[in-house]
Amino acid sequence: MDWLERVAKLRRWTNNDVRAPHKPLLLLYALGSFQRDADGELRYSAVEEELKRLLEEYGPSHPTTPAYPFHHLVSDGVWEVRTDHGPGSPGSGVRVLRASGATGRLAPELRTALRKEPALLGRLARVLLDFHFPPSLHTDLCEAVGLDLDLAETDGMTGAPGRAERAARRQRDRRMRELVLTAYEFQCAFCGYDGMLGATTVGLEAAHVRWWSYDGPDEVDNGLCLCSLHHKLFDKGVLGLGEGRRILVSQRFVGRSEASRQHVLALAGRQVIGPQAGIPSVAGRHRQWHAAQVFRGEPREPLTPARAG
Repeated sequence: MDWLERVAKLRRWTNNDVRAPHKPLLLLYALGSFQRDADGELRYSAVEEELKRLLEEYGPSHPTTPAYPFHHLVSDGVWEVRTDHGPGSPGSGVRVLRASGATGRLAPELRTALRKEPALLGRLARVLLDFHFPPSLHTDLCEAVGLDLDLAETDGMTGAPGRAERAARRQRDRRMRELVLTAYEFQCAFCGYDGMLGATTVGLEAAHVRWWSYDGPDEVDNGLCLCSLHHKLFDKGVLGLGEGRRILVSQRFVGRSEASRQHVLALAGRQVIGPQAGIPSVAGRHRQWHAAQVFRGEPREPLTPARAG
């Protein structure tokens, strides 16, 4: 059985362009749990709050529940659920999962494959990350689910990448970084940072506005040159793009220090820097996707001069 292919083809709930990473998040959490305790089970009532926090931080901006993937991931053949009454999921209702003592863990055949080939765990995690989340979030997400990806990827690694791994990597256009940074003249479109070490830029990255994992093209009109800080905040939904190429800052973001005011809060309402003349700015369809699927809550009003200083 090709587990990489199976994981790459997880069935996701779809509704136009709505982001629904519920199953990938649960599966990453389960891989982290397996890495720590290969024989352990995840009781729904015990992990519900932690799974909720994962969905709040890395899932869609609208309220959701971990009960949905806990039940429905079974149909993908990588997960099993048991209750106090025996095997089988009791349904996707929160109350019934709690009351029945529902527990979940990786499917028996997958657990056997992971024991036989330890490097498979890291390869599965990498496919999930590449297909569903932008690279800027990978490290933080692995920490959140308790997954040591460095260990997983070096533990008994053998063989060439599988078809699913190649598919996740092959389609990215490596020229995009150079094209986007050139378009924005090697400075952060939000703050103007333009650091270099000798002749090499440092701390500048090409950010996808519409994520590559959600059909975002490797094109300049889907990119922004951002410093590392603002790239991370953009992908986390703290920052966004509004009408008239204005920067949005989420009302949910709280920063009390002078650094937070200067580097984040003061950006509200500012106009994006660049791109240079003759190069298209971010396309409206990509900006709108980010606003609907990534940006968190409502935007703040711009700071007054007195508050900004």
